[in-house]
Amino acid sequence: MPLVTSTEMFKKAYHGGYAIGAFNVNNMEIVQGITEACQEQKAPVILQVSKGARAYANHTYLLKMVEAAVIECPDIPIALHLDHGNSFELCKDCIDGGFTSVMFDGSAMPYEENVKVAKQVAEYAHAHGVVVEAELGQLAGVEDDVVADDHQFTDPAQVEDFVTRTGVDSLAIAIGTSHGAYKFKPGQKPQLRFDILEEVSRRLPEFPIVLHGSSSVPQDFVKKVNQYGGAMPDAIGIPEEMLREAAKGAVCKINIDSDIRLAITAAIREHFALHPADFDPRQYLKPARQAVKDMVTHKLINVLGCNGKA
Repeated sequence: MPLVTSTEMFKKAYHGGYAIGAFNVNNMEIVQGITEACQEQKAPVILQVSKGARAYANHTYLLKMVEAAVIECPDIPIALHLDHGNSFELCKDCIDGGFTSVMFDGSAMPYEENVKVAKQVAEYAHAHGVVVEAELGQLAGVEDDVVADDHQFTDPAQVEDFVTRTGVDSLAIAIGTSHGAYKFKPGQKPQLRFDILEEVSRRLPEFPIVLHGSSSVPQDFVKKVNQYGGAMPDAIGIPEEMLREAAKGAVCKINIDSDIRLAITAAIREHFALHPADFDPRQYLKPARQAVKDMVTHKLINVLGCNGKA
């Protein structure tokens, strides 16, 4: 099965009451851990690459690793997505370079500029058989080059106008999720604005909604990182039960990045502490890869609900 777009994935997810996992990839072990889990669980998957990942690993290396995963995991649909493309030029480069889906993130722009560039991206993408995600509202937090101090909830009154004028295929909205591993302050109760999600869904019936900044920051990972020399006090994420509830509705794509980073870091720190003589990267990257696979398997079954949906 070649790389696919997310169109059919989202149709089935919307009506099936589950969400597709969109996992950020940066190296071979991450690609392997994610796709091996999805192959075993018969789950469709979106592998997404950020601007920072392209700068770190190179577009061609990432593309070829994903293409290798397609060969190794022939029973599942895999889409390759640009995460947080902040310009037409970046989106075009990924469309021309083999991606099947791109996100144009104009959430920091004035509304009319966001509309203008999103429309430009959508027209170019559709002419090349690629689908487009855009964003309304803005998430706080830090992820690669995406940095925002303030959270701006999506205004449901804008969504119909935006989707109609731009022609995008899915929409990321801001309902209380945030980027990074420090989503809430100590003692602050995590909350998602399901009222906004419901109103957006009412205004955009059967339209795929996306949640960014949706890592749950598992505390067993945080504990292990800190136990073996790390310094991640007060790292707090989105409760998994809230994400599962969102996946039962219009949310068809849930982005997960920080949890992958935490799984890898916890496994490597533990290995270094328990096996100080090891210096072969394969010795510590193997358990790191397994940690990613185990974490993704848990997400597919217990959070996204997309296991068995390939």
